[in-house]
Amino acid sequence: MLYSPKPMHIPDGFLSVAVAIILWIVAIAVIAYALKRAGKELGERQAPLMGVLAACIFAGQMLNFSVAGGTSGHLLGAALATILLGPWPAVLVLTCVVSAQALLFQDGGLLAMGGNIVNMAIVGVFVAHFTSSTIQRLAGGRRWGLAVRGFSAGWLSIFVAALACALELALSGTSPANVAVPAMGGIHALIGIGEGLITLGALAFIAAARPDLVQQGASPRGGSRLVWGGGLLIAVLLAIASPLASTHPDGLEWVAGQQGFLNLQQGPLYRIMPDYVFPGLSNQALATIVAGIVGALLVAGVAFAVAYTRRSRRVET
Repeated sequence: MLYSPKPMHIPDGFLSVAVAIILWIVAIAVIAYALKRAGKELGERQAPLMGVLAACIFAGQMLNFSVAGGTSGHLLGAALATILLGPWPAVLVLTCVVSAQALLFQDGGLLAMGGNIVNMAIVGVFVAHFTSSTIQRLAGGRRWGLAVRGFSAGWLSIFVAALACALELALSGTSPANVAVPAMGGIHALIGIGEGLITLGALAFIAAARPDLVQQGASPRGGSRLVWGGGLLIAVLLAIASPLASTHPDGLEWVAGQQGFLNLQQGPLYRIMPDYVFPGLSNQALATIVAGIVGALLVAGVAFAVAYTRRSRRVET
C-alpha cells in the first residue's frame, strides 16, 4: 500500500509552554557547546560523512516499519551517527534532521521542536554514546563488539528517548506519569528492536565496505567522493522506497490515541511540504519521493556546511 509519511515527532499542543521553553533552553545550550566541541573533534575528511549521515537518517526516518499491536516505528539514527562520528558531531547531525523536518515538512511543532531536539539529538545520542563506549571497553577489540554496540546502543537510544518524552508529557499535564511512562516505554521497547537491528545491519555493511569508518573518532582514510556518492545514493534509494512505509501510526501517535490526548495536537502555522508531500504533484507516491529526495539533499547540505565551517575554524587556529 502506498503511503505518505505522517508527522512522527511531538506536535505543538502536547507540551505545556513552560516545559517547551525549558527544553528549548536546554537544546540551545547543548547545540552551542556541540558546535564548540565539534570544531575540535572533526577531522578534515569527516565533513562529507556528516552530510551523508544526515541525508541517510532523514530518508531512513521516512520509512516507518510495522510493530506488533497496530503501530509502527521509524529509524532514529542516533546510535549510528554516534558510533561513526562521536557524540558531539552526532548531536549536530540529528539537530539538522529534526530542524528540517519541523521547518520544511511540518513534522513536529515549532514550539515543541526544542523537546524533539532534546529527546532525539541529545538524549538519544548520549545514551547511545554511553552504551557504545561501555561495550567497546568490555569487548576489548573483539569482533562481536561492534555488533553488540550497534544493537544495544540503538535499542537503548529509542527506549530512553521515549521515556524522556513520557516524562515531558507528564510534566506538561498531558498524561499522568503512571500512564505515559509504561505506555511509551512498552511500545518503544518493541520499536527499539527494529532500531537495533537496522543499526547493526548498517554498521555491518559499513564495516565490510569501509572499516575505517567504524573506528569511533577516527578520521576516514581517503575516498571522500566514494563516501559522498555511495551515501547519497543510499539516501535517494530510501526516499524512493518511502511510499511503501507502514500505514500504522507511529509510537507516540498510537499512545496519544490510546490515552485520549491526540486531540490536543495543534496544526502547523504554515505549510511548505506537510506530510512529506511535494506540492504541485498529483501523484502522491511521486510527491512523497520528490519531497524525500529534496529533503535529504537539503539536510546533507546544511550538515556539510556546519561541519565544514567548524572544521575550517579548527584548521585556521
